Amino acid sequence: HEREAEIVAQAGQRGMVTISTNMAGRGTDIKLGEGVAELGGLHILGTERHESRRIDNQLRGRSGRQGDMGSSRFYLSLEDDLLRIFGAEKISAIMDRIGIEENEPIENRLVSKAIENAQKRVEGQNFDIRKHLLDFDDVMNKQRQLIYDQRRKVLKGRDLWSDIEGMIEEVVADMTADYVDEKGHPEDWDLKALDDRIFKQFSLKLNLNEKGREMNALEIEETIISGAKDHLRRKEEDFGAPLMTYVMTMIMLQSIDTQWKDHLLGMDHLKEGIGLRGYGQKDPVREYQKEGYDMLMAMIERIKEDTLEKLCMVQVRREEDIEEMQRKAEEDYILSRGEDVSATPVKRDKDKVGRNDPCPCGSGKKYKKCCGL
Repeated sequence: HEREAEIVAQAGQRGMVTISTNMAGRGTDIKLGEGVAELGGLHILGTERHESRRIDNQLRGRSGRQGDMGSSRFYLSLEDDLLRIFGAEKISAIMDRIGIEENEPIENRLVSKAIENAQKRVEGQNFDIRKHLLDFDDVMNKQRQLIYDQRRKVLKGRDLWSDIEGMIEEVVADMTADYVDEKGHPEDWDLKALDDRIFKQFSLKLNLNEKGREMNALEIEETIISGAKDHLRRKEEDFGAPLMTYVMTMIMLQSIDTQWKDHLLGMDHLKEGIGLRGYGQKDPVREYQKEGYDMLMAMIERIKEDTLEKLCMVQVRREEDIEEMQRKAEEDYILSRGEDVSATPVKRDKDKVGRNDPCPCGSGKKYKKCCGL
């Protein structure tokens, strides 16, 4: 960049011709050489119009920095992308009406106006893209604030039991509605599947398939809620209140973090394709808000279910149990090593001593009459 700035800074010298992009040497002070101002100053030639009028104006501004003399002129083709995509039809109609030949230079205010309108269309399109990005970010920011508030609440450890009990009631209500039709006949209830779901979710065996036919839907729901709460309260008695609070905090944070990462990935995928909804005469932002809300609610349900499932399954072993497990593991390791050693054949480091060879002990006698007896 420094080298570019040095080159552009010399563009105002007499007889100097400098070719550069419209981004090279931005902000560089181009000083006119001796006698250049009398000749008309720095002259800028542009070979294409940018999508943004602001960039063109910045390029023109290089010809008259700090009140110096200068001029600018743009040359462009009707086959340039800007005109071909956004202004070709209107300009072609103008050319046909005027009767301009294909290779003839054009200088007409109507053409300049058409080029300016094409730039305005591009600028408007880019503005809409940036505006939608901001709207999408607003949706994610609200969701992020909701999750972060919940996470901060968990870290502070306030009303954790109240939150857990609320989760139990909400999860059980949805669970019961899936298998028990309040308006249907008890014989049509799938209580066996409900028992399986309860065992998976809360590690509880309530045997509702046997006794649930005599209850109504509300009684079944209350039975499950009571059983799940009692199950966790018994765990608190076994663990102790401080340890139980720590376990609840860690499990809730883990569930929130895991589900939130998956949710962010899903929202990114949604945003990538949501712009196509515009072809179906639907507002992409509204569609993103609606589907993003549905995904958020589904994520919150997964957090509740995952938290309760792990809480009901977690176990804390006493120190004596841990020591016993370690001792047994060490014994098993030693026994397994012993089996490996006994199964390995023994190799002699030296040749076997013959019976008539001198005894290795150094007595001078034959081995068979000394140590070999």
